Amino acid sequence: MAKDSSGKEEKKMGITAKKEADFSEWYVQILINSGFIDYSDVSGAIVFKPDSYFVWEGIQRAVDPLFKKEGIQNVYFPLFIPEKLLNKEKEHIEGFSAEVAWVTEAGSSKLDEKLAVRPTSETIMYASYSKWIRSWRDLPLRLNQWNNVVRWEFKHPVPFLRTREFLWNEGHTAFATKEEADAERDPILGIYEHVLKDYMALPYVKGKKTPSETFPGALGTYSLEHLLPSGRALQGPDWHSDGQNFSKAFDISFLSKEGKKEYVYQNTFAISTREIGVMVATHSDNKGLVIPPRLARIQAVIIPIYNNENKVEVLKYAAQIHDSIKDDFRVMLDDDDSYSPGWKFNQYEMTGVPVRVEVGKRDLDAQKAVLVRRDNGVKEAVDVASIKGKINEALESMHRNLYDKAKAFMDANTIAVQTYDELKKRADKGGFMQTPWCGSEACEAKIKEETGLKGTNMPFEAQDKAKGKKCVYCGNEAKSIVNFAKSY
Repeated sequence: MAKDSSGKEEKKMGITAKKEADFSEWYVQILINSGFIDYSDVSGAIVFKPDSYFVWEGIQRAVDPLFKKEGIQNVYFPLFIPEKLLNKEKEHIEGFSAEVAWVTEAGSSKLDEKLAVRPTSETIMYASYSKWIRSWRDLPLRLNQWNNVVRWEFKHPVPFLRTREFLWNEGHTAFATKEEADAERDPILGIYEHVLKDYMALPYVKGKKTPSETFPGALGTYSLEHLLPSGRALQGPDWHSDGQNFSKAFDISFLSKEGKKEYVYQNTFAISTREIGVMVATHSDNKGLVIPPRLARIQAVIIPIYNNENKVEVLKYAAQIHDSIKDDFRVMLDDDDSYSPGWKFNQYEMTGVPVRVEVGKRDLDAQKAVLVRRDNGVKEAVDVASIKGKINEALESMHRNLYDKAKAFMDANTIAVQTYDELKKRADKGGFMQTPWCGSEACEAKIKEETGLKGTNMPFEAQDKAKGKKCVYCGNEAKSIVNFAKSY
């Protein structure tokens, strides 16, 4: 063990698993050893510690104003949903029945009706929508919740990627016409794209889900899909066209301008804390977390390096640098002399602080500081007079580098596959396998049964490639191109 300035032993929490060798163990070690999260006493539910919850708050801060600019207002509905409401839309509840947690008792009394712990809010919200919407003047109704949901999955829980409770937004909108409802898709997906690319430095594949992967009760689901370093896919934010399925089940109707009863057209959409797991898994390395600068709780940490003779003047210099940049960045001065500079270097690499600022006696004499980037370890000695601009440049460059690196990985692992033999051979190698498909759910189901691959989505940008192609499974004319992958 290393020793601090007083000779005390310092324990270093390292990562023993390697990202490229044991991704699952590495991922968990990254989250726990960095202090990003902790496990709770509830199986499959995690504790968001300050750094991880700050990321979620950052996502909210990015998304929420754009929702409001679109005319979407925030509301809050109850966590508990009566069974009678949950059963109103048969296809919807069948899609969640195995994951619903129920409240059946209060104290020592049995409840007259079971209450579901919110797996999603369509049913509880639409009972109110049916009361609130009476006339065409009440439309559009565009509401959003920032809340938690519970889905009691019985598969192996993975922090962020598969948990029994998670946080999300859920938007629920109602329109008078299908055309108005459909026009909402691209603006909402555009908001999510902005957050993924400009805040989380994450690439994605935008497209329509296959019918078997469509949200229960929806006519169509449109998603942004990710490819993790393990080669597995994971669904990101999505938008669902619900048509009139829910409005007919819940009698959400209105009198048109012509005095005719009509049912509304509805959409739903969400981004969840699952994205935080994608971000961590994509960018982090064997030293610890790597957090994109715009979502890092601490963007820069100043570490003074001194001995007993120059301690006072170096600490004063470090404090002056801190004060000169504290209004521009989320910056921390670590002047705790309980631990050595080397221990601190390791600690802040582990926790993913984007920029480390090292200052010692030689830097003081030269009126300089040393900047160290977390993503690539590059060191640069900079004049203290220009440190503000240099930190900003480092943060911006780091964001671009993280995105470009992730995008290059996704592109390199998106492979066009034309034959079923090739698809089977590649199934365990990971990545997106871009494949012609006839549109038959039976073919999709067989591919999943025989290879473990499922259709993630039908990429918008690839659909022109289907012309003249044959379905990879049955050989019939292809109607679309689907990205198949193994997924979380």
